[in-house]
Amino acid sequence: MTVTTRFAPSPTGSLHVGNVRTALHNWLWARKHGGRFLLRIDDTDLERSKEEYVDAIRADLAWLGLDIDGEERQSARFALYEGEFEKLKAAGRVYACYETPEELDIRRKILLSRGLPPVYERKPGDAPVPEGVAPHWRFRLDHDAAIEWIDMVRGPQHFEPKTMSDPVVRRADGSWLYLLPSVIDDIAMGISHVVRGEDHVSNTAVQIQMFAALGEAPPHFAHEALLVGTEGKLSKRLGSLGMASLRADGIEPVALVALLARLGTSDPVEPVTDAAPLIEGIDFARFGRAPARFDEAELALLGQKILHHTDHAAVAERLPAAIGEARWNAIRPNLMTVAEAADWLPVFDGPLAPPPADAGDRAVLAAAAAAAPGIDWASDPWHALTGAVKAATGAKGRALFLPLRRALTGRDHGPDMAELLPLIDKDEAVARLAAAGGS
Repeated sequence: MTVTTRFAPSPTGSLHVGNVRTALHNWLWARKHGGRFLLRIDDTDLERSKEEYVDAIRADLAWLGLDIDGEERQSARFALYEGEFEKLKAAGRVYACYETPEELDIRRKILLSRGLPPVYERKPGDAPVPEGVAPHWRFRLDHDAAIEWIDMVRGPQHFEPKTMSDPVVRRADGSWLYLLPSVIDDIAMGISHVVRGEDHVSNTAVQIQMFAALGEAPPHFAHEALLVGTEGKLSKRLGSLGMASLRADGIEPVALVALLARLGTSDPVEPVTDAAPLIEGIDFARFGRAPARFDEAELALLGQKILHHTDHAAVAERLPAAIGEARWNAIRPNLMTVAEAADWLPVFDGPLAPPPADAGDRAVLAAAAAAAPGIDWASDPWHALTGAVKAATGAKGRALFLPLRRALTGRDHGPDMAELLPLIDKDEAVARLAAAGGS
């Protein structure tokens, strides 16, 4: 069996991190087993589906590095659905219903008032058919066949079809609901594993009987606990957790992949720089049942850790030309995002206006200004400079190092000065020290 997974978003809005997590786990599973990862655009809702969202879905997957091995669009497969629907109709597994939504709502309320489950009540086969009314269509569940499967996350699952309503699969206007087209596509596309959120568990119970009615074995299922944000359940309306917003914030895609790959599992989140260890480690048996919480602060911190291990070659196209490998290696421990690297250009090449020096630091800075011109910049200038200033003033520790860092970089914190100072132009450094020392 070739492992084949799919990601099946509806193009009615932008992807958020919950959608992306589902896509990622499908991709990781396929890649671990040398299989195929397919994209299926579920655009049967022609009114709400937008081409701009289709383009955004593709762009988001590409940004994350989730390459696809094929793409299908449900709007191009209506003839296939029609043919399979006719087979089910001929076999008596789908049937016409004529109740209005108002009638169904009244019936549900009556059942609930009697303490009964609001399960749809099938009409007798000889019930009168109202004239001039188009039917909606339901799938007839087999009440004598218990529904069971071993879920890769949730373990053994059992449903009694007698306690379930026959689901509507087609509206009166002929449009399709999710359940049946998805099964038909999974069969046609050779899907071996369906990985999705736990909110689909009841759908799976129904769809397992649909697979059987169409003469096919169901795929394997993994239903993950849902991802929640700091404000609760995720939705397409939570723009701050959308891909466009995360990109604008400078989030590294590999950081998002590294976090989402492990959230909800018993494995630690680690600052990896590529997906290889995540592919190797994907195991649905290690997924928990509790909702996983997505924290933007955790993502930002993880991204920072990953940048600390990221080679210059991996980010060179996004850096200013003046930030070469040596400069990148020096500043990367102090960056939250790649974009922040540009903020260090004035430190390296000027112009830079350091803050006014404190009166108590003037002696240190004057000694530094006097010593700097004679220092060999190619041979550890920082230790040569601090050694000369210490000998001249007796200053040491913070009283020695902080005034020099401020004068040379304009900052109280930053990279190791021994690594940074040789990367600053000597004339620029000498000028800064002279200005700070009042000479």
